[in-house]
Amino acid sequence: MDLIIRNARLRGQKSLVDIGIKDGKFERITEKINEKGDKEVDAQGKFVSPPFVESHIHLDAALSVGNPRYNQSGTLLEAIDIWGDFKHNASKESIKNNARRAVKWLVANGVLHLRAHTDSTEPTLKTMEAILELRDEMKELIDIQVVAFPQDGIFAFKGMHKLLEDSLKMGADVVGGLPQVELTREEGIRSVEHAFNLAEKYNTLIDIHTDETGDDQSRFIEVIAKLAINRSMQGKVTASHTTAMHNYHNDYAAKLIGNLRRANLNIVTNPFSNALLQNRLDGYPRKRGTTRVDELRMRGVNVSIGNDNLMDPFGPFGKGHMLQAAHLLAHTAHLSGMEQINDLFNMITVNGARSLNLKTYGIEIGNQADCIILDASDEYEAIRLTSECLYVIRKGNIIVETEPAKRNLYINDSIFNIDFKL
Repeated sequence: MDLIIRNARLRGQKSLVDIGIKDGKFERITEKINEKGDKEVDAQGKFVSPPFVESHIHLDAALSVGNPRYNQSGTLLEAIDIWGDFKHNASKESIKNNARRAVKWLVANGVLHLRAHTDSTEPTLKTMEAILELRDEMKELIDIQVVAFPQDGIFAFKGMHKLLEDSLKMGADVVGGLPQVELTREEGIRSVEHAFNLAEKYNTLIDIHTDETGDDQSRFIEVIAKLAINRSMQGKVTASHTTAMHNYHNDYAAKLIGNLRRANLNIVTNPFSNALLQNRLDGYPRKRGTTRVDELRMRGVNVSIGNDNLMDPFGPFGKGHMLQAAHLLAHTAHLSGMEQINDLFNMITVNGARSLNLKTYGIEIGNQADCIILDASDEYEAIRLTSECLYVIRKGNIIVETEPAKRNLYINDSIFNIDFKL
């Protein structure tokens, strides 16, 4: 074996196991591997998981916070204005350098698969060029799907539909959309139909920013579900944000969620940006800026989590930590039952893999040997502690090692090590 992880705790298994890796693949998973590996890691009963999946992030905007100015109102509209100024003046290399640094943060936090929504409305497409080049440069380190994302709409401004298609010709993996920024609802529906047409033409997946508003009349998601059903694209379509769903009448929401399940639609919720940007105009009481995660999951709809923004005009915080996002969603979406907490972990692993349409994901014999070792004993402790990744392993190679913080508390002549674990 090239690498053996000993004394690993896997999800749903009571006994510790050894994991053998050879030629970049999982070769053996059993209670005891007697042979010696070229390299060995003792997990010491820690939780070993498939890597995190970042379902929704904007790498082209990452780490641009304060440039050219801060978002003082905290609104989505001001963020879009600031981003418009930034992308006009930023160079391709500066965008790529910020994105590269952000990817390193994500990898250090255990992310080995991500979907990067990339602005396809910048006239020179330097944003798209930057992220496509980065995808290819870093492919040995991480798998990046690039979404051609029409930040300013497809038909709201002249020529944007052509830039969107040019982005797909350049190599974007997924076609995006943003129907709520079109000039009318009719144009929004047309933009969704156009995205589906392009996906069929270029054989891509679909991921549309939709209904990212508190307006209960923003209902483009029903159009997305209808087209996924009518065009037999079940499982290949994702709707991101869907925050308006929080405010829908319950009767309508119940019907809609049934149709989303029928369409096998993937939903991505983004706890950081949705909690920060949405419902700014409510006054008090303020509704929650998140979709109906609990009801969606109870009805069998696939939901995953994205960080969305990483220190940019849309959100000044973050460090690319999926467990932080899951921790926040537990609070804003009222997901504190033990089964719900376990499902939160699904939302940053297996559900995300399903959203990205990954075919060979997980710690199974024959799969590519990608995994992480968390400083926790299980899903609950990982989310509660927002645990560090002690090891990140990619294709059987250790690419990240983390030394957890050590805290010594001194009381009289005694020393107490504080690790916040029971």
